[in-house]
Amino acid sequence: MKILHLLLKTEDSAAPLLARLTLGLVMFPHGAQKALGWFCGYGYTGTMGFFTGTMHIPAFFAFLAIAAEFAGSLALIAGLGSRVAAFGIASVMTVAILTTHATNGFFMNWFGNQKGEGFEYHLLAIGLALIVLVYGAGKASLDNLLARRVSLN
Repeated sequence: MKILHLLLKTEDSAAPLLARLTLGLVMFPHGAQKALGWFCGYGYTGTMGFFTGTMHIPAFFAFLAIAAEFAGSLALIAGLGSRVAAFGIASVMTVAILTTHATNGFFMNWFGNQKGEGFEYHLLAIGLALIVLVYGAGKASLDNLLARRVSLN
């Protein structure tokens, strides 16, 4: 129960709420592209094929990346398991920087004159995730509600 309480405990503040919602809402379309094929994405099968075939990512880790972006974004929006979701997204963003985007420099490819996308977006996502990891889900979260119930027992 102590570990559960530590995972759920949160500051009853607006700052982590804003970080959590921003990260969840920004990551949702990316996760929905990979999991459902929404927003011109390839869906689960296409994304798994690309991750495992082209990028040579083991299937288990490819699945975790898709789950972190899709289920993690939904969890952040709801404020349920926010620290776990934020950790998953921060992990995916860190791996994306190290394996793909670092060689393209800092800036996004706004004008189409770079070889690929830089890593500035990923750093912003990691920064928001770190706020949630440190402070919890904040106000208006299921984590906050559950933490109060766990501490009453």
